[in-house]
Amino acid sequence: MNLDLSPELRAFRDEVRAFIKAELPADIRDKVRKGLQLERDDYVRWQKILYKKGWIAPNWPKEYGGPGWTPMQRYIFDEEVGKSGAPRVIPFGLVMVAPVIMKFGTEAQKREHLPKILSSEVWWCQGYSEPGAGSDLAGLKTRALREGDHYTVNGQKTWTTLAQYADWIFCLVRTDPAAKKQEGISFLLIDMKSPGVTVKPIVTMDGGAEVNEVFFDNVKVPVTNLVGPENQGWTVAKYLLGHERTNIADIGRAKHQLARVKEIAAAERADGGSLLEDEDFRDRIAEVELDLIALEATLLRIVAAETGGRAPGAEASLIKIKGSELQQQLTELLIEAVGYYGFPYNRDAMEHGWNEPPIGPDYAAPLAPAYFNTRKTTIYGGSNEVQRGILAKFVMGF
Repeated sequence: MNLDLSPELRAFRDEVRAFIKAELPADIRDKVRKGLQLERDDYVRWQKILYKKGWIAPNWPKEYGGPGWTPMQRYIFDEEVGKSGAPRVIPFGLVMVAPVIMKFGTEAQKREHLPKILSSEVWWCQGYSEPGAGSDLAGLKTRALREGDHYTVNGQKTWTTLAQYADWIFCLVRTDPAAKKQEGISFLLIDMKSPGVTVKPIVTMDGGAEVNEVFFDNVKVPVTNLVGPENQGWTVAKYLLGHERTNIADIGRAKHQLARVKEIAAAERADGGSLLEDEDFRDRIAEVELDLIALEATLLRIVAAETGGRAPGAEASLIKIKGSELQQQLTELLIEAVGYYGFPYNRDAMEHGWNEPPIGPDYAAPLAPAYFNTRKTTIYGGSNEVQRGILAKFVMGF
């Protein structure tokens, strides 16, 4: 999509591009391009570079350390970062819990947590899903019993992304088991170093351990770590999920992946032709590109509404559905484009230096893990089936 940007916005876009080109470490850029495994230090190193520039938290208001950008500036920044091949900023602290603390937290909570989130000093994870409460999040059973000045937490969370790195976890817990499902839930901040917290990795079909189970065994949590009123955590959770779902679209990163598909498909094969000469494959690329253009147009309408002071509503569900489906389609096209070089699946292919000298294209080996990993995108952040239910209820009136 060609945007008719004002001279000021064009200058801003050029500044962002120049900064990323000059400051993104070459080794991190190379890992992202090849689909190699990023470690915690890789993420933190890039985030600290953005923090030093004052650009780590585009969505934060200036009073809390954000750059004070307009919605359109934030959109341009997110797109350019995604297109550049820079790693994704880990969202759990900066994008998810920080806005919650700003809106619902106490002044003491803001002073304690926001500066450390901004500087990447503290790593957060999300404690929502449970073995019996995923899409039906209100069915959660992790219990927090109030005892004087603290809660005692018992239960289990699952599919907790990057919990092995986390210093803190924000959790939905049941504080009133007698209340209706949504009415007896509270939002707690829990120090992962607390006695009784155990993290166990879940090895997924891509061979990685990105997600975990987190167990709470009589974990004591100060009442001062409650965000918002007790038993009103569902309201807090819905606010957070609105931020998470619009973030899933990641237009810039999708454009980066689409450009890779086209580049690989255009490469000359041993027979002298290219995959782009295959009409069916070319049509599939065109279909994905058209969907991406439509998704970008929808997201820009949300940006325009935000400029007018309106927060995202049910359309966040639409963005989540289409954005996650496009991520899956792009990884499917990528692995098909490299052909038999993408067939062998070896977890070691995600590690730096594994395929050197390369057998086939150096970017081919990690594409199978990426394909497997993106199967989850239509489930996390609220499954796409749930999102369709939200749209049916709030948009279509069913």
